[in-house]
Amino acid sequence: MALVLLWEAAPRFGLVDRTFLPPFSEVARAWWQLAVDGQLADNASASLTRSLSGFAIAVAFAVPLGLLIGWYRPVADLLGPLLEVFRNTAALALLPVFVLLLGIGETSKISIVVYACTWPVLLSTISAVRSVDPTLLRLARSLDLSPVRLFQKVILPASVPAVFTGIRLAGAVSILVLVAAEMIGAKAGLGHLINSSQYNFAIPQMYAGIITISAIGVAFNQLLVALERRLSSWRVPANG
Repeated sequence: MALVLLWEAAPRFGLVDRTFLPPFSEVARAWWQLAVDGQLADNASASLTRSLSGFAIAVAFAVPLGLLIGWYRPVADLLGPLLEVFRNTAALALLPVFVLLLGIGETSKISIVVYACTWPVLLSTISAVRSVDPTLLRLARSLDLSPVRLFQKVILPASVPAVFTGIRLAGAVSILVLVAAEMIGAKAGLGHLINSSQYNFAIPQMYAGIITISAIGVAFNQLLVALERRLSSWRVPANG
């Protein structure tokens, strides 16, 4: 509320140029108009479809691979150098490459999201497996658990919190990277809406698009937090 009041007051009292930062009430009216005429829903739907598709593919690919690399040292030794090369290459730096190879259609946009989301999930999963409490491992081995049962009953449950940290980071990345990708050659999407509003100097509509992206990001993060709590309900609270 304090931020909204500051945003409303600063342009009206001349603290900032209202041409470039209109009062919040004007942005809210622009957001409502976009919602009423269907532009907001159409663009948000296009962005969510791309973002969730890329995010889901990345999670489905990166979590099993991370578990494999973290648990089996030969796989880590084999793939380690390759991972070091690509994890230090920013996704947006490769955007022109994706566009050249895959065109400016849906494939390139979803692919860049997959690439960007893979690294936080993959690296957090590898770290989660390698940082499992050694005491738990020794206890499990003392019970003569097979490697498969050890992995199922100890490694996977203990890795859930750290894995979800990477998944939540990937959720934010999926939206941010997509917005940048949609500014190149897209005909729909929140990134396209923001970019076209800037070019047309429709500044309230531009901020309305930015607010919508922020709201989607917060809602997506809260959904992942709720899912994490459900999957890690076995954990004992710190004060318990």
